Amino acid sequence: MIWGAFILASVCWAITFGWTGGNFWVKIGLSVITVSLYSLFWQRPKISFHLRSFVIGFLSAALLYFIFFLGDKLAPHLLPGAKAQVGGIYALGVGTNKVLIFLLLFFITGPGEEIFWRGFLQERLMTRWGNIAGYLITTAVYAGVHVFSGNLLLILAALVAGAFWGLLYFWKRNLLIQITSHSFWSAVIFAVAPIQ
Repeated sequence: MIWGAFILASVCWAITFGWTGGNFWVKIGLSVITVSLYSLFWQRPKISFHLRSFVIGFLSAALLYFIFFLGDKLAPHLLPGAKAQVGGIYALGVGTNKVLIFLLLFFITGPGEEIFWRGFLQERLMTRWGNIAGYLITTAVYAGVHVFSGNLLLILAALVAGAFWGLLYFWKRNLLIQITSHSFWSAVIFAVAPIQ
């Protein structure tokens, strides 16, 4: 089931980035729904609703946004052509209504990715191979599926975000924190206050 998750995620992200037809945000949403359904087939996510979890998730989203804000300032000094690559990431949303992007990211992609990547895959790997190995493997695979974008900065961004959310799950093992963090961060950075 773990190898199936690796393969399915790779195929979904390859299609999302590799197939030029269709709307990118709809494609990534459908990919996330697909991998989420796979994880739901094997296990029901454990989500407890507490205000404290929501607050931690919101604050962690703000912290990750700040990390990316700093990264945007440093990237041009460290990576040649960084600005163009950032522009390439945001170009994926050109022609798509910002409200639609926000809704897809907040209600589908953010929750779905955390249910699959952290709540299912990282949880299973941590249980099977230990906390550190599970965290590192999940982070590597999460960044790895973004290689299909052909955008080095997007791969690095996925590595940073995946490491951040993975560490958060390692620490709290609380899916509400994860979902809140991912949903707010992605919706804001792509649809409300882009960093570029």
